[in-house]
Amino acid sequence: MNVTADVLGPGYEAIELPMGHDDEGEVVATLVRRRGAGAGDEPRRRAVLYLHGFIDYFFQKHLADFYVDLGFDFYALDLRKYGRSLRPYQTPNHIDSLSDYFPEIDEAVRIIRDVDGHGTLLLNGHSTGGLIAALWADRVRGRGLVDGLFLNSPFLDIAEPLLMRKLGAGLARALRPRFPKAKLPAGVSDHYPRSLHRDHDGEWDFDLGWKPLLGFPVRAAWLAAVRRGQLRVHRGLDIDVPVLVMASARSVRPTRKVLDVTGADAVLDVEHMARWAPRLGRNVTLVRIDGGLHDLVLSAEPARGRVFAELTRWTNGYLPGSEASPA
Repeated sequence: MNVTADVLGPGYEAIELPMGHDDEGEVVATLVRRRGAGAGDEPRRRAVLYLHGFIDYFFQKHLADFYVDLGFDFYALDLRKYGRSLRPYQTPNHIDSLSDYFPEIDEAVRIIRDVDGHGTLLLNGHSTGGLIAALWADRVRGRGLVDGLFLNSPFLDIAEPLLMRKLGAGLARALRPRFPKAKLPAGVSDHYPRSLHRDHDGEWDFDLGWKPLLGFPVRAAWLAAVRRGQLRVHRGLDIDVPVLVMASARSVRPTRKVLDVTGADAVLDVEHMARWAPRLGRNVTLVRIDGGLHDLVLSAEPARGRVFAELTRWTNGYLPGSEASPA
C-alpha cells in the first residue's frame, strides 16, 4: 500500500489506489486518512468515509477535526479524475456510469475495515457524492459493510424545471453513445465558489486547479450517468441502515440580478432533496438548515454549528459504538 504525506499537511496521509485502465490510460483514486490524536497502531472503533461532490475534492480540514473530536478516524476519497487523483491526460470528472466509482469505494472500505480494523463505518457524501454513496449503499445492503449514511445536500434531481430536465437528460442520452465527452450547454455559476474562497467572498482555502471557480464542462456521459442514478433513487432504493439527509432551508438561483448567494443552496433545489429523501430506504431522517450553503459544512456560523450539532445528535442516536459528545 503506497502511503505518502498528504497535501493537507501533518496528520494527513494519502493512499493511492490503482484502479486499472480506461480509454484514457491508467486510473487511480486517492484515499486520504487522518487518525485521531494518539491513536497510534490502535484505531478507534468508528470511522467515517467522505465522498466529495462534482467539481470538488476533499479539503475541509475542519470537517475532519469535527469527526476526530467525535471519536472517529477520518477518511476521504478523491474519486477517479478528481483532485489528487486527476492526471494530466484525463478528462476531469469523466465516467460512463456512477458504478465506475464503486471499485474505489469497495477498496477504501476494505482498507478501513480489514486493514485498519474499524468495526463501525459511517459513509458521508456531499452533492454528487451523496448520490453515489446512496447507490453504493443500496448495492451492498445486507453485507454489513456500512452502518449509516450522512448525505449533505445530495444530488437527487436536476435543478431545472421539468421540461428542461427532460430535454437536458434526453440530449445527454442521445450524445452519449457516439460523443460521450461532448460538452453540454450547462454549468455551475461561479457565484457559489466565489462565495466560498477566501481570496474572494468566503473564508475557505482550496486548490483552484482542482476546484476551479469556473468549474469544468458538463459532458454527455457524465450527465447521462447522473440521471440514470437519480431515476433509480426516484423509483426507490432499499438502503438497510439509518440515513441522515441534510439540506438548506431554501435555494437561490444566481443570476445577473441575484448576486447574493449567502445563506442558501445556490447549486441544487432543496425541495427536490426533501421530496426524494424518503425513497432512499427504511430509516431516513431529514434536517433543514436555516442559512445553509450547498456544502452545509462550509456555511457561515451559526448554520455551520447547527449542522455539526444535528450530526452529533444523530450519530449518537443511530450509530453502533456511539460515545456521548458535546454538540
